[in-house]
Amino acid sequence: MENPEILKKVKELREITGVGFKDCKLAIDECNGDIDLSIDYLRKKGISKANKKMERVAAEGMVAIKEKDNKICIVEVNCETDFVAKNSEFIKFLNEISSIAFKNKGNLNSIENDNIFGEKKVKDYLVDLIAKIGEKITIRRAMFFENKDSFNFFYIHNPITQYTGKIGVVANIKSDLKKDELVEIGKKISMHIAAMNPLSINIDDFDKKIIENEDKIIKEELKNSGKDAKITEKIAKGKLNKFINDNTLLNQIWIMDSKQKVKDVIKDKITINKFIRFKVGEGL
Repeated sequence: MENPEILKKVKELREITGVGFKDCKLAIDECNGDIDLSIDYLRKKGISKANKKMERVAAEGMVAIKEKDNKICIVEVNCETDFVAKNSEFIKFLNEISSIAFKNKGNLNSIENDNIFGEKKVKDYLVDLIAKIGEKITIRRAMFFENKDSFNFFYIHNPITQYTGKIGVVANIKSDLKKDELVEIGKKISMHIAAMNPLSINIDDFDKKIIENEDKIIKEELKNSGKDAKITEKIAKGKLNKFINDNTLLNQIWIMDSKQKVKDVIKDKITINKFIRFKVGEGL
């Protein structure tokens, strides 16, 4: 029968670290009952476990948004399963990272080296969290939107909370109107971006490599059609123009009214400066 004093220390160690009974018992035995040394022992062991987990793919997780004084920061934190993404420990970490990301204006290096919960650096806390939860967890990306001469609006699609979900959008808008007058259209533009996933605002800022690649694909598809070269060239041009219109925000069909494009809705009253759309795991 185990010594009650040893079992008491194992229980205490489990409460502090969140690690399983077997590992805590081993740590207490190896460190002669010293709690502090046992914590260090598990941390070292946790680092080893965490490194192995970091080799796996983490394509689930959550997007979180922090808003204050017309400034917004959006961040994506990934894990391996949707189950963990809804775990209270993960959500607690996500919410804190959202605030830290806002403070550090979305700079990932600064985020990782900042302190979390007043305890330790984010990157060190993350190692412990990985060991505790048992999945790879990564802070994938973040972006900060300033409030200089513009207004920021956001939208979370199918939100888990008001500021967290699987798809997050931030849109930066310039206008002579007051923000109160822009709230409705700002929210709708953000919703449109979430639904239609534009690649750029207009043709001028469209990645030329994407256009060139699409042009090659279209021409390759038409090469063996048997049609006259002039006809295929005209068809290719039409297909490419459709691709550009379908993927540039201002030229997309407005989701609220299929008879209008986005540029028709905003007219000269609003300028969309930039936007970002984070979808959890996209591209991983």
